[in-house]
Amino acid sequence: MYKIIFDEKAIDFLNKLCKSRRERIFDKIIITKEDPFHFFERLKGREDYKLRIGEYRVIADIEKKSKKIKVTIIGHRKNIYKKI
Repeated sequence: MYKIIFDEKAIDFLNKLCKSRRERIFDKIIITKEDPFHFFERLKGREDYKLRIGEYRVIADIEKKSKKIKVTIIGHRKNIYKKI
């Protein structure tokens, strides 16, 4: 099982969302603890991964050796890739 670590930017974004969206995104991230590579997709030409949740995207670094998922950015699909 992987440990999930949230960056402050990701937490700030989640706190700005309405409760139902925040819970949906958070629940989906928690589900990935068992097998993150089943849910996350590697970004082309990059080392980090993306998770699609409706119209939102979660960008994370996954460390296999230490079994950690570091959620770096969460955002809307229209502008998430401009932030990275």
